[in-house]
Amino acid sequence: MRDTLWTRREVLAGGAAALGVSPFWQALAAAAEQTEGRRFRIGACDWSLRKRQRPEAFAVAAEIGLDGVEVSFSEPGSEFDLRDEAVRRRYRDESRRHGLEIASLAMGVLNRIPYAVDPRTEQWVADVVPVMAAMDVRVCLLAFFGKGDIKGDRTRQDEVIQRLKRVAPTAERAGVVLGVESQLNADDHMRIVDSVASPAVKVYYDVANMHAQGYDIYQEIRQLGRERICQFHMKERRCLLGDGPIDFRRVKEAIDEIGFGGWLIIEGATVPDKTLVECYRDNQRFLRSLFLAAKRG
Repeated sequence: MRDTLWTRREVLAGGAAALGVSPFWQALAAAAEQTEGRRFRIGACDWSLRKRQRPEAFAVAAEIGLDGVEVSFSEPGSEFDLRDEAVRRRYRDESRRHGLEIASLAMGVLNRIPYAVDPRTEQWVADVVPVMAAMDVRVCLLAFFGKGDIKGDRTRQDEVIQRLKRVAPTAERAGVVLGVESQLNADDHMRIVDSVASPAVKVYYDVANMHAQGYDIYQEIRQLGRERICQFHMKERRCLLGDGPIDFRRVKEAIDEIGFGGWLIIEGATVPDKTLVECYRDNQRFLRSLFLAAKRG
């Protein structure tokens, strides 16, 4: 097998036609809902669509041709606060009107108001559990970047473990998953997930963030496995998917090997000489060519 990077051009030129989806698949329990038998669905973050925590994100996603949107969940009292049933109804109506799904929720607010240290955030994470259940959403990303970074800080990591242990039983009963997205390596992610020891707490894996940290992302995906990964961010930095250092064919091979099925969420991956819609059409076409290519007879 070739050990060099597979570019978007090679995939779209026809290489992807031979990339069949593995005949065996078992969807991750927390993200197992499939649409029309498809193993993978492709969405985008509302903030990457420049519609953070706004229902208008669905119109943009529909124009692109995506399957769904990852929707922001923020502090109480924010505009379009999903704790409010009227707001949830607005989101449901918009998603149905455009024939799209709510792929997941995301708490980017934890990047500026850290989960590990701010007492308010423990309640906010508890708040998202019944919201997810009410919206029939299975995954919520918990972000640990910026002020919320816990890399190299065992005290903060241990506090996160204790807080997640307290909320996990409620999340289990609701049938939802809280996904830790951070700059930690696979070993440290495993320590958190295994210490909480709940199917309601997993890793939300961002291929570009982990690659930027110098980790072997293809091995890390295998190390974490289907049991510990709830969802993926598919991302490149300052370029379109397939034009940067991430070898997405090797990502797919690792994902196939662990048997993951669920949402692949595009984040970022734009270039200055194209509009956002043009970039995302290109990005989602690349992912579909690679991950959803039909298997030859």
